[in-house]
Amino acid sequence: MDFLSIFSAALGSAIGPIAAIYALAAIGLNMHFGYTGLLNFGQVGFMLVGAYGVAVSVLTFGLPIWAGFLASIACAIVLALLLGIPTLRLRADYLAICTIGVAEVVRLIYRAPVARDLTGGVYGRQGFADGFDDANPFTDGLDLGIVSFRASDLWVMVWAWGLVGLATLVMWLLMHSPWGRVIKGIREDEEAVRSLGKNVFLYKMQSLVLGGVFGALAGALIGLNQQTVTPDQFMPQVTFYLWAMLLLGGAGRTLGPIIGSMAMWFLLTLFDEILRGLDSIDMLPFFGGPEVGAMRHAIVGLVLVLLIIYRPQGIVGDRKEMLVNVK
Repeated sequence: MDFLSIFSAALGSAIGPIAAIYALAAIGLNMHFGYTGLLNFGQVGFMLVGAYGVAVSVLTFGLPIWAGFLASIACAIVLALLLGIPTLRLRADYLAICTIGVAEVVRLIYRAPVARDLTGGVYGRQGFADGFDDANPFTDGLDLGIVSFRASDLWVMVWAWGLVGLATLVMWLLMHSPWGRVIKGIREDEEAVRSLGKNVFLYKMQSLVLGGVFGALAGALIGLNQQTVTPDQFMPQVTFYLWAMLLLGGAGRTLGPIIGSMAMWFLLTLFDEILRGLDSIDMLPFFGGPEVGAMRHAIVGLVLVLLIIYRPQGIVGDRKEMLVNVK
């Protein structure tokens, strides 16, 4: 096997556009769980409305791409309000059930035949990224020797990592402000914060909206990167990918979602390339071909289990940030 080629593919995946997009969505989830303590299992729902916000704005209403991004943000705010108003007073486990249920309901609505004229139904929407591609200033790709990217990937990476940097800066500033201290206080002892006269429900709603906006922007970038969106791209397992990345990097830490996303995609691609290389030389007697993809997830899952056992705070996490009801 060519180990240099395997490492090159893994490194390219770790810093590529998909890793950046998932990092952005995980930053939103970090706002919900890492800082506020909200068990949101429906982050993929925000990604879905964000992706369709761009697609529908461009194809149905003939708006430019920048207006599509604004529509994605607006859709995320509306979804956060519809989700948060009836559920944010629920206990954590009930909130988790409601969020995953709402995300799945939204997906089913977008793929329903009655919504076909607007969303394309099960076929989704295509051909809305032309304006984004036409604005690409890169005529050639980027070759760094060990990794290389096409011009289209490079353009998405500029936007995705740029938004990741902006979101990280916003999160750092907020968490070092009085607002951020209230948010962390809610995570640690909600009743204590309420006894100080703070409107806990309002702060939770603000956190849900902000994290949802980051998720919607990630969804919009997924649509522009793939140049197509379908409801079935946004299955519940996407949210659990985000949770794995967040816990891998470290919840409640500014850089945790970024490092977690990069590490996750590096490991997934690394094990995938190694297993396919072993399969090509008949070194996998018990499985091969289609089973390789499932096996790489099993191996990465085992790595995550070991991480939870021996370092539950994640790669850059702080064990104190993982504690609930700190006195």
